[in-house]
Amino acid sequence: MQSYLPVYKDRPERGWREGPIYDVWLTLPVLFLVGIGIVMVYSASSTLALKKFGTDYYFLKRQLVYSVGGCLLLILFRHMPIRILRAGVYPLLFGTLLLLAAVQIPGLGITAGGATRWLYLGAFSFQPSELARLALVVYLAYSMEKKGDLIKTFSVGFVPHVIILGVFVGLIMLQPDFGSAGILCVIAGGLMFMGGVRLRYLMLSILAVLPVAYLVLVNSAYRWKRIMSFWDPWQYASNEGYQAIHSLMAFGTGGIWGVGVGGGYQKLFYLPEPHTDFIFSVIGEELGLIGVLAVMTCYGVILWRGMNIARNAGGRFVSLVAAGLTFSLGLQVIINMGVALALLPTKGLTLPLLSYGGSSLLVNMAGIGLLMNISAGEKHVPTA
Repeated sequence: MQSYLPVYKDRPERGWREGPIYDVWLTLPVLFLVGIGIVMVYSASSTLALKKFGTDYYFLKRQLVYSVGGCLLLILFRHMPIRILRAGVYPLLFGTLLLLAAVQIPGLGITAGGATRWLYLGAFSFQPSELARLALVVYLAYSMEKKGDLIKTFSVGFVPHVIILGVFVGLIMLQPDFGSAGILCVIAGGLMFMGGVRLRYLMLSILAVLPVAYLVLVNSAYRWKRIMSFWDPWQYASNEGYQAIHSLMAFGTGGIWGVGVGGGYQKLFYLPEPHTDFIFSVIGEELGLIGVLAVMTCYGVILWRGMNIARNAGGRFVSLVAAGLTFSLGLQVIINMGVALALLPTKGLTLPLLSYGGSSLLVNMAGIGLLMNISAGEKHVPTA
């Protein structure tokens, strides 16, 4: 099976020119989403922050810090030479694995909601599973480029990548975080498919994993109840279906124009995690269908531009990195929106660039910076 991405020689002298400093098709929607995110995080969290921390600005101030840090990372990764990214593949890979392992060390890992997924870093916390998506994409892109035509073989093109993926998944399952582990598998499988790994190997691996995933689900009462409540949330209205019902109520209340920023009531201790996992629901209530469509349009532009960057990139490595970053971002958006609209079972996943949370925002902004970096060296048809 051939790769589903074009393969170019690295930046030949003819046919290439530097693009704009910052890709406008990425810059504008990203800044819009981050800006709307700051406003909506404050609107969604002010009451909760006042009750819990004595000030309604608690989450807003932290989100502002994360946003500034994210912009700095975007600029850094936009101007970082790609050769540095290549050289840093394995330090990034093993550093991420160490962070995932460090979560299990008492005193370093933070436990919340029955899961230990965060590292304590002074006044802030960090979720290594967010970094794992970026690290795995960069590693797979580098590895598949190095293997060349051997990517089609089982022992060279498939097994080593599955082993690394298995280590990542195993460490994330220890937290435990079944959803993030599954998302990581989908990202890796999609990128390997785009990189030229034979489809039959990927299909066989899916068939092998399905029984394991089923056993994990049925042997975990709360996970199984989440699946059951997905089919009929009103039957579980007081527990597992509570989030989905109040999320739908938020969208229904918002109508076309919304009730106005700050005017929503589902965030008032009805809808759990309104500033993180369910910020899309708050947008639906306060900004209405118009706001929802504006947000979806911004994501659509980013994903469209990311796919074009991957297709026109100046080498196999950067092409796969762009494809993996775009696929990862798109998958997160689809899952978060699907959960908010009760189209998917409940999964605690932030909405990229919008939700409160430093780990997600910083990693996604770094990924956008990489896309801009690759965009600056896109393949162009010679003009003369």
